[in-house]
Formats: sequence, structure tokens, C-alpha cells
Amino acid sequence: MAGVSRATVSKALNGRNDISLQTRERVLAAVSELEYRPTTTTEVVPSRRAIAVVFDVPASPYILGVLQGVLTATAESGFDLLTRLPPDRRSRTQRAVAHDWVGEQVAAGAVGIIALTLPAPDALIDAASQAGLPFVMVDPVGTSDDRMVSVASSNWAGARTATEHLLALGHRRIAWIGGPEVSVAARDRLYGYQAALDAAGISVDPDLIRADQFAVATGAAHARDLLTLAEPPTAIMTGDDEIAVGVLATAHALGVRVPEDLSVTGFDDTPQAAWTTPPLTTVHQHLDGMGAMAVQTIRVMTEGRDPSSRHVELATSLTVRESTAPLRDVKDS
Repeated sequence: MAGVSRATVSKALNGRNDISLQTRERVLAAVSELEYRPTTTTEVVPSRRAIAVVFDVPASPYILGVLQGVLTATAESGFDLLTRLPPDRRSRTQRAVAHDWVGEQVAAGAVGIIALTLPAPDALIDAASQAGLPFVMVDPVGTSDDRMVSVASSNWAGARTATEHLLALGHRRIAWIGGPEVSVAARDRLYGYQAALDAAGISVDPDLIRADQFAVATGAAHARDLLTLAEPPTAIMTGDDEIAVGVLATAHALGVRVPEDLSVTGFDDTPQAAWTTPPLTTVHQHLDGMGAMAVQTIRVMTEGRDPSSRHVELATSLTVRESTAPLRDVKDS
């Protein structure tokens, strides 16, 4: 079907370097269409079972929180834990690269893969499916593969609750600085913010909405734009705590007092949220619980059972600290 010899097929499946990338892609396309599975192997199968967890940004407080749950749950379940960086973003969408990367995880003893907010994962999901390897996404990003199994938080409800908190404090001009549009979590948080404003009869102002990366620099840059408008917002909601840290830094640099002049909210409730100045009001999500749920889902799938739900959402709650306060006109009256 691929128009090549058996020897070339063998080379493609075994990751040999003496065939071209185009030929390997053609072989793997035929493998996928035919749903071919090798029936013999000469590789030594590891005696220990492991779960591979893959992510792009290891320094993120969010990633560290989810990893804590993954580590605890794998230890309790008797799995080893393999921490992995993915193929770079330019190559991970290539079928051959994804196939080779997944093959490396299988050779290392992985019986399942957990991906943490990993952009463009579809080729990896496909390669894992071909290898019969369960693949679970935590907070999916940029995927359209309907075979995906995911774990997330109730992002929409969390953002709506935070917006309602600000509305109850008298704020009406509320800005939003969120994460990238390809992130399902970022989109759901934006929609929750918009839904709360709509329910309160407040028109959503496009000039007050920003979408960018989950990073301190994002908050710092967009906060400067928003706070120097002719009519600046009285509150800024952010898509995660790191963005909120950037907002707080810019507010301080501009002489804007928080919460007297500006209320700020975050999302995640990472440990740093309690140590900002002032301490940050933020949406709490169970990061370690998400990691533990991902491990539990992998465990169920390795036993040949379907998970109870292909898309699990854990509840969120609002942690109110000192970065939000009533609008001054309301408070003074």
C-alpha cells in the first residue's frame, strides 16, 4: 500500500535513519489507515511499568502543582514516573517524529502518557493510539483529535464566580487579560467572564480584553496598555496567577494602588498568590487533584476499561484575599 519493500517498512517502524522522512511518513500513513499492529518484537520488555508525563515549561508554578499530584498518585499506584520534554513545536506535528518519540517512551517502559497543557499534540495522540498507549491531556491546548481524554477544572464557572465577586464590589469596567486562544482553559475562562457581565446587563468592551501567553510579561505589558487608557478599568481579571503578578508589578510602577484604585484577580491559586503584595484574590483549582485524576484515568485505561468520562472537570472555588476591594465611589458613599 505504501509502495515500498518490506525491508523499508521495517526500517520505518524501527526508527532507522537510512530512509527519508517522506518515505517514513508514507509508511506510517499506511500503518494508520490499515490499523496495522506488529505481532512480534525483539525488544526487551521492561519489568517495571511507568507513566510518562510530558510538558513544555517545567518552571511554571502551575506545572509544578499538577506534577505534585502526578508524583504522589504514581507512587501510590506502583508506577514509575518518567518526566519528558516533547519534540520541539516545529517537528512534533510530523507523524514520523511523533511515532519515534512515542516509541522511545514504550521502550523505556511507559504504559501511558500524561501531557500537561501541551500545544499541538494531535500527532502524538495519533502515535500513542497506534501503539495502544493511553494518552491523557491535562488542560488541552490546540487539539482537534476526538480520541482525546482530558482532565481539567471548571474554568468557565471559576471565571464567572470571580467576575461576580467584582460586580458585587461595585466594579463595572472590568478588563480581562487571558491566555492563548488555542488553550481550551483560556477560552472557557474568557467565556465565564463574558457570561457574568452579560447576566449583569453589562456590555462586553472588546478594548478591555487581551489574549496572550500565560506569563508574567503578558500581565505587565497589557496592564500598562489598559491602565493608561483615557478611561482605565477599575478591575483587571487575569487568566492565571503569573499574569496577575505582572499586573501587580505594572500597577506599582505606575503608582496605581491595589486594591484602592484597582482590583486584581488571578486564576490557579498557586503558592505565589498568597505572597504577592497585596495577597492575590484568585480562583482555586485543585492542581494536585488534576494530576492524580490523570494518573487514575491512565490506570483504568491500562486495565482495558473505558474511563467513566472522557472529559473530567474538577470543581473550582474563589479564594478572596486583599487584592480586591469595593469600588471607591461605592465604598465612600
